[in-house]
Amino acid sequence: MRILAQLYVNTQYETWIIMNILGIESSCDETAAAVYTDEGLKSNIVASQAVHEQFGGVVPELASRAHHKTIWRTVSQALYEADTELDTIDAIAVTQGPGLMGALLVGLCFSKGLALSRGIKLIGVNHMDAHIYANFIEEKPQYPFVALTVSGGHTHLIHVTAPFEHKMLGQTRDDAAGEAFDKIGKILGLPYPAGPIIDEKSSEGDPNFHDFPQAMMDGGFEFSFSGLKTSVLYYLEDKDDKFVEKHMNDICASVSRAITDVLTKKLKWAVKKTGVDTILLAGGVSANSMLRAKTEELANDKSLQLYIPRIEFCTDNAAMIAITGHMMAERGEFSDMNLKPFAQLSHGT
Repeated sequence: MRILAQLYVNTQYETWIIMNILGIESSCDETAAAVYTDEGLKSNIVASQAVHEQFGGVVPELASRAHHKTIWRTVSQALYEADTELDTIDAIAVTQGPGLMGALLVGLCFSKGLALSRGIKLIGVNHMDAHIYANFIEEKPQYPFVALTVSGGHTHLIHVTAPFEHKMLGQTRDDAAGEAFDKIGKILGLPYPAGPIIDEKSSEGDPNFHDFPQAMMDGGFEFSFSGLKTSVLYYLEDKDDKFVEKHMNDICASVSRAITDVLTKKLKWAVKKTGVDTILLAGGVSANSMLRAKTEELANDKSLQLYIPRIEFCTDNAAMIAITGHMMAERGEFSDMNLKPFAQLSHGT
């Protein structure tokens, strides 16, 4: 689902030779800016917020303050690395949602002010759409395809038949896959964010060390990962610190197997249901090495075309916002100044 306050379709934009798009992302704890043109990606700057590590998760108020402090410097750096000026920017693409409301407001208000002051067009971008179209930054996947979008807050299986024509096949009913990694990491005493750390430790562990449950494996496309978190908690109840330290890699590998098995099995079912021959990974968890390996195995086994973004385009970034905005601008889709943020998806993508 794409939410636009108002849609403009103006044929004068069909005559543009070059469209320079400034992308701005501030949905959670990454302040990011990028420049994308018809010639490709010119810059991609991400300012991470280390302040949340001490709390074991993102603190919304601190995230908003950090965005406010760094957004202009981040945008300036993106323009500098792209060797361009604001006067050459044709449109500003900004994350409209989903995300933390305060964080979204910082990016949205900044973008509106910049657009008004310079007479630049504005484009509201759905963050989850952008994760999918991150695959188009360096490659051109063919439609139709099935996208498995896996992040800290969302787990979606989406059938994409044409640009921005999305049908939700299934989504998580509780914890998303990335959220499960982080919560389990906290149980194991790992620092936040735990996903990349669990992935690293999994490479040195035995994925068959313990058989953690795989929920909702009834042939449907819905996901549930909260039970896995509880299972890990109960499994460790009678284990001492020495056991956990000795088998940390094995436990991490077993957790990774439980999550990635569910993801890839349901992706396989989605391919069978839709009949597509192209699949995409998207979102921060698409950087997970076990998920990548299993998806590649699936693609090879079923003779599918597989697209996975480069690691820097998997996690939250502005390049994905900029290219999505570029695709929308090509279609003459722009937003007005009544553009409002939305914290959650109500349906679709």
